[in-house]
Amino acid sequence: MKRHIAWMAFVLTSRSAAADPLTCNMTAYKPAPGLTAALAGDALAVTWDGAGGSELRVRFGIDRGTPTIRELAVRHKGGAWATLATNATPEFRVVSGMRRMTQQQLRPDSIEALGGKPSAKVWELFKKDDSTWIDEAIREGQIKESDVERWKWEAFWDAPLYVEGSGKRPPTHATSIPPMNGLFKQKGLPRTPDEITRAAASFQVTSCEVKTNGARLEISFPGVTLGVFAGRLEYDLFKGSNMIRQVVVAKTDRDNVAYKYDAGLKGLPIEAASRVAWRDLAGRWQDQRFGGAVNRDPATVWSSNRLIAAELAGGSIAAFPPPHSFYGARESNQILGDNYYRKDSETAFALGIRQAEKEEDPEFLHNFALTSARPGTWQQMPVFFYISPDRAPAAVDAALAFTHGDTFVPLPGYQVMGSHYHVGMVKRLKESGSLDNRLNDVESAKAIGINIFGVIDGGRGRSAEAFLAGQAGYYDAARRQSDRTFLVMPNMENTGIEIGGHHDLMLSKPTFWTIGRADGQPLVEQHPKYGKVYHLGSPADLFEMTRRENLIINMPHPRSKGSTGFPDGVKETHFAQDTYEGAGFRWGMGVDGSERRLCEYRCLGLFDEMLNWYVDRPMPLKHMQAISEARSDIGERGRPPYDALYANGPVNYVKLDRLPTVDDTSPIINAMKRGDYFVTSGEVLISSYAVEGSGARRTITADVEWTFPLDFVEVVWGDGRTTDRQIISTTDLPPFGKKRFQIPFDATGKKWVRLAAWDVATNGAFVQPIKLQAAPTTASR
Repeated sequence: MKRHIAWMAFVLTSRSAAADPLTCNMTAYKPAPGLTAALAGDALAVTWDGAGGSELRVRFGIDRGTPTIRELAVRHKGGAWATLATNATPEFRVVSGMRRMTQQQLRPDSIEALGGKPSAKVWELFKKDDSTWIDEAIREGQIKESDVERWKWEAFWDAPLYVEGSGKRPPTHATSIPPMNGLFKQKGLPRTPDEITRAAASFQVTSCEVKTNGARLEISFPGVTLGVFAGRLEYDLFKGSNMIRQVVVAKTDRDNVAYKYDAGLKGLPIEAASRVAWRDLAGRWQDQRFGGAVNRDPATVWSSNRLIAAELAGGSIAAFPPPHSFYGARESNQILGDNYYRKDSETAFALGIRQAEKEEDPEFLHNFALTSARPGTWQQMPVFFYISPDRAPAAVDAALAFTHGDTFVPLPGYQVMGSHYHVGMVKRLKESGSLDNRLNDVESAKAIGINIFGVIDGGRGRSAEAFLAGQAGYYDAARRQSDRTFLVMPNMENTGIEIGGHHDLMLSKPTFWTIGRADGQPLVEQHPKYGKVYHLGSPADLFEMTRRENLIINMPHPRSKGSTGFPDGVKETHFAQDTYEGAGFRWGMGVDGSERRLCEYRCLGLFDEMLNWYVDRPMPLKHMQAISEARSDIGERGRPPYDALYANGPVNYVKLDRLPTVDDTSPIINAMKRGDYFVTSGEVLISSYAVEGSGARRTITADVEWTFPLDFVEVVWGDGRTTDRQIISTTDLPPFGKKRFQIPFDATGKKWVRLAAWDVATNGAFVQPIKLQAAPTTASR
């Protein structure tokens, strides 16, 4: 009885004098045990079962047009409710700038790949590193507006919020395209402050909509304006989880928009027990107890793992972003401060997540492309909250479990492979005094669960002998940095032979070659010191070496950077070679906030296209391989700290029982050739996959496990011309789940098939494709 009286007193006193009437469309709501909602007066009350026997309660209202959390409460099962916050409100800030295409995207070879014919003068200027080559190409009419309109969204070297004036000029290839005789809509450089729009969310909400979606509840409030965007605020609540997703879903009709956002919760109470807490970059606990002055601006927090928590009387609230799609195109893994807090008054504070506006290291200032917003697409700007009945460290640890503590967990029968790291390994080790010393970024990769670390440095040297010596030193350093549980795989980006865009040469064993082959010189000669040496004078020589030595080639960042227009431009020549294994997958380069899948526009679209290109040919299907673009090869010390290594790169889980050595990595190469690996961001794993049956009636079987609530599993297929898919909703499944999917599949008219799984934070995993045969078969991965 006393508890009921206290509850009624809270209801009466917590209603703001500014409370608006609340009308909610409940037609799509279906009550279910452990997840219920009810509209009473001017509030929508939701109660649901959380994790570990906890229960949560939230009451929503509208005050002066702003959606308001009238009450947020939590308790251990059967215990007393603890109210953590009353009359708290969401906050969102956005900064938007202008998306530009960069000169690197329109190199002469890219212009050719896109159908142009740059003159000898354009090529001459380009080879001299004279930036006027782009002006000459424009004068010649070799650059089409349609190309710029398409490829500007895949920019890597763009930095829309960096207004020049630092005194440091960008690299030539990073320079955004200047005005082009009025041909294109976007301005040239330098960027000006009037291009940049800063705004906080403005709410003009009058109603809400409540929708049951499996084991989750989606509550939306239309009527949000956020700078150049307009749309709705949404809260997603998940049965079986203490996690809340607060997201603005909005669109803009303006062209050339690139943006960043901050999101959080304000109006949290400052009381005796109140503080914000986080782990710093050294892993030590830090806190702020609000004993100082009121903040004028949000205080940036450089936290480990993108996590900060508010500790309150009765419990705590952790705030964190999506672990991967939160980041745009970067070469650095340096933490830039992903969280904030703000003391708004002597009685209230705010906390949340923030996206930086630029890199801290001047070396990378011109590579911070932000998130793209194609006109008319629904951009999602989420923040996740974890509500705990315990203190802040418990909330942080519970939230961190969604990324396995920012590690790639071991999976029996698999090895975890990261690839395409710019390390500068030999140079840095020599500068350190010994090839046996440890490198911080290499050790960081090992610490997060990567045990095949694919470096792409290669040998260097002006003369053939110096080049060979560089290769030998590279292999020696890789051996010294490896052990029984960790392999440094010595690969190389761009062998010196041009085959269209960038390429990675992946080695099955230490291999020696020189660039250049004189008339009459054999392809292979014996060297007194290095043994078999190849002399590469043409693409044909390169591909012959890959066949003889069991090597493969991969295009690391297709349709972006120096591979704009590729592999499309060489799909009938170099890319069609049997040892060209496929292309790279990595978010960030062209990330768009409307994507439900990581790298949906650039990578996954290409994946399906290139399968259709070759499925009718007597050759292996192409694959999509996880890559990083982390760079630590500039300067003497590398680029610490590397705490964001997990967030900024996917990995391949390669089907191997044992880890090979540097001198025989053929088990890796053979597995890659067979497609015996899956790609993942880390939160979703596909431990087995098979297409069973014969003829038209098949069954796709897959064992999938996940952490964040799983959103959907999809079966994707092609017929040699078009691509289609079946989406299986998984919103009824709890977080931290595991399931064997058995999906009936009609193979009629279909020539290849693949499977993928994606969660509510756009994290996911996908397997490599299987070519469908008419004969009875059981194909598996």
